[in-house]
Amino acid sequence: MAKRRANGEGTITKRTDGRYHAAAYVYRPDGTRTRKFVYGKTREEVADKLTELQEKTRQGIPAASSTMAFGNYLTYWLATIAPERLKPATLNSYEGLTRLYIRPALGKKRLNRLSPADVRRFLTEFKASCLCCLRRADHERPEGKRGCCAVGKCCKRLPSARTVQYVHAVLRSALQQAMREELIARNVARIVETPTVTRKEVSPLDSAEVRILLKTARTHRLYALWLLLVSTGLRRGEALALTWSDVDLTNRQLRVRRNVQRIRREILFGTPKTTRSIRTVSLPQHLVRALAHHLEHQERERTVAGKKWQPMSGQPDGLIFTTQTGRVIDPRSLNRMLTIVCRNAKVRRVRVHDLRHTCASLLLSRGVDARTIMETLGHSTITMTLDTYAHVMDTTLRAAAERMDDALNLDDLDDESEEEASDD
Repeated sequence: MAKRRANGEGTITKRTDGRYHAAAYVYRPDGTRTRKFVYGKTREEVADKLTELQEKTRQGIPAASSTMAFGNYLTYWLATIAPERLKPATLNSYEGLTRLYIRPALGKKRLNRLSPADVRRFLTEFKASCLCCLRRADHERPEGKRGCCAVGKCCKRLPSARTVQYVHAVLRSALQQAMREELIARNVARIVETPTVTRKEVSPLDSAEVRILLKTARTHRLYALWLLLVSTGLRRGEALALTWSDVDLTNRQLRVRRNVQRIRREILFGTPKTTRSIRTVSLPQHLVRALAHHLEHQERERTVAGKKWQPMSGQPDGLIFTTQTGRVIDPRSLNRMLTIVCRNAKVRRVRVHDLRHTCASLLLSRGVDARTIMETLGHSTITMTLDTYAHVMDTTLRAAAERMDDALNLDDLDDESEEEASDD
């Protein structure tokens, strides 16, 4: 006689349509318990789903249901699913967009009742709403807090097209997971057309401005960093996470394999933005000399600091760019430093990321092909490179036209035609 399953252990039953389903008691996001069903084509498939469900229940992780409020589902998704698939910075931005904009507007809707019209209406209203007003939701700002919407005046600070697109991406990603868990039959956010984004033209420094900036920065303790950002186009987090073991000064190469970001109050080291961001970059000779000089200067700083040289817990050994006490540099402070350098150099103020654009623009102006620039910058696709820098490719396009003239060599044909005409 088969042993009877214990109460709450779950049951597996064959349905009349040939499929199997199982049921077990799980936790709701509000802490109460309910019975949840999972389905599959085979008994083994359902048994695996049931085991996963029970394991989450033992860990106290809530399970989602199709009738739960969409706001509760977002809480479940951000707490249990998203952390395993998203990088910390992306997860942090998703949480902010959800808390400020999505949950106040759609949070009370039932997950299985959310329609394309609901999503379309939300995006339309979001595009036309002031961000300050949206962040207030249905609560007034506390007294003493400054802000245009707190005193009855609206600043009309509308969300950018990129922000609208990003909010739509959060909805699409969350509902796609609900589909995978068979809570809904379709992803209504995918049915709604993605908002278009007009790409802004980048405003890099020109070669004259770069020379003035670097000349002024020569006395700065992080001169090698500014030169590195201009010469290689590394992202801010990639440059600050470099260690001396990543650099081969003899062969004039460096390896990008990690980055550093500030997430709320924590500074975290992680992997670069995309797979293609893990790359090897060749170094110009002037940068090799600057890095060698920086290494000597860092050794002197370490000697002067003595016991005060205390790297942050969790940071890699041998960081190239640190504070005067050996700690990793806060990525946010780099923009403030660059602002001061720009002011002293009397060039227009730019962000650290604009030095990456400057690198690409300088390479394009010297006729370097887009594929090489894509590999240098670590773009995921060449389309991104071409779309971002299309407006600064005049030199490359002009050179391509001149090469076509050389390839066709039509000048000789024109001369022959003129000679034939004169003979006639």
